[in-house]
Amino acid sequence: MPNRILSSTNLAGRTLEVASTADIILRPGEVILTFDDGPRPGKTPAILDTLDRYGVRATFLMLGSAAKAHPLLAQEVAQRGHTVGSHTYDHTDLGNLSRQAALNEIARGEAAVADALANEQLSPFFRFPYLSQTGYLRTTLLQGDMVVLDVDIDSKDYYKDSIEVITARTLDRLEARGSGIILFHDIHQRTVDMLPGFLAELDARGYSVVRLVPKSPGVFGRSVITAETGLPGSVEQ
Repeated sequence: MPNRILSSTNLAGRTLEVASTADIILRPGEVILTFDDGPRPGKTPAILDTLDRYGVRATFLMLGSAAKAHPLLAQEVAQRGHTVGSHTYDHTDLGNLSRQAALNEIARGEAAVADALANEQLSPFFRFPYLSQTGYLRTTLLQGDMVVLDVDIDSKDYYKDSIEVITARTLDRLEARGSGIILFHDIHQRTVDMLPGFLAELDARGYSVVRLVPKSPGVFGRSVITAETGLPGSVEQ
């Protein structure tokens, strides 16, 4: 069945172009949808279909290993209008690694996602696995012009709760804040199952979904973290 945009939804909000983490400033009633750890066959496509039906766009922080295993699916995410960033190669807790090993893991993940995307655009958005970071790593990434995505509302969809519990928990936390970056994972069937109802409730409560995009054109023309040195290095087109 062809994807269709729901004519009754007002969920689609503005597009926010950002060059740095500090640029991510949301207005009351605005949310950014993010999905970590994919792409995952059977899960990511269903999530894409739901997002299409509601006419909204999300940011997918992909593992390098997952993107390498499923490059066509990674490309489909970008081709369907979503923003793609990176999330390390193997979802390693970077706080347990040496500085250089952590930078290597970040660089390897970004390179693998970029390779999988082929001609599609990789954004400079990055999220720390387990949200585990150090001041050194965060500062180094920001100096390398990467945009670190933090989390305001954690759905905790990695817990084996019912979709009703996940939906209520996420909405309660959103209502308490009034806006924010929401963390989901496109690797769980429970997330696939709860997303339509969640988006319908967002719409009913008057929220809008902000599309997050980089102000600069992907990795080209910016500094990146290089595995060899751990320092920002120029990438030329």
